[in-house]
Amino acid sequence: MEEDFDGLRTDPDPIRRGRRATDLLAVYQQRSTELARIRRAAIEEARDLLGGSYTEVAKAFGLTKGRITQIRATAPPAHRAFFGVGPLAVALPGRIIRDRDDVVIAAEDDKTGANLISELEKLSFITERVIIDPREEWEPTGDAVIVCGPASAHIGHTLMSRDPVLRMAIGDNAQWYLVDEVTGDRFLSPLDEPDPKRADHAYIARRKRGSHVIVHIAGLHALGSVGAARYVMESVPELFAEYGDEEFSMAVTTEFDGLIPKQPKILVPPRKWS
Repeated sequence: MEEDFDGLRTDPDPIRRGRRATDLLAVYQQRSTELARIRRAAIEEARDLLGGSYTEVAKAFGLTKGRITQIRATAPPAHRAFFGVGPLAVALPGRIIRDRDDVVIAAEDDKTGANLISELEKLSFITERVIIDPREEWEPTGDAVIVCGPASAHIGHTLMSRDPVLRMAIGDNAQWYLVDEVTGDRFLSPLDEPDPKRADHAYIARRKRGSHVIVHIAGLHALGSVGAARYVMESVPELFAEYGDEEFSMAVTTEFDGLIPKQPKILVPPRKWS
């Protein structure tokens, strides 16, 4: 980071210098936000350690009690760390349509991305929407939320192939299933049942890549990702409290009214990978 800063200050190219400054500002802003989150979490831990008194916490931290109250009210919550530090790439699967050179996106994936970005920005994340070209082998360079199944893009296949407890598989009828490697259970999308209904299953995983976090969402159909995204954003406080920085995966099922998800339900409970 220090080398990036020093190199930026002496870069003779104003265009490159300006672009690098923009990128570095986002990184510094997100680290500042993470420091605020860490301090707020430390205040709560110290309160428990000191017998439940914020007055004692203020003395220990060298701050006024009013400042402690302000930090608790304005700093990001502890569960922000579920998604890493940021900035966050929110990656969605692009699709190729015959006679068109550009990449398009399904309405369901567009809605999933919009919902995720709206909720992640409430946690003080700087986000970048990425449309994955299925002809390219895109990889995240930092923290990311990736909405992509194994057939939609290289990254979806790569991530899911490394999950020890859940995967997606295609059956003899060319329909995709969620497969529980622990129990052997297979789950076909309700959309593909002989008597189909407006519902879908989806895969959710939280994994680490070096120092970065990837949250992976993949519906059996694009519709399922809408429900999974809602589940993640509504349940992240409980998921972080239970699993912290651990890697895990799970599956949910959701019924829909059009594109509007009803309350998602757990299909396969969360399981740690180690």
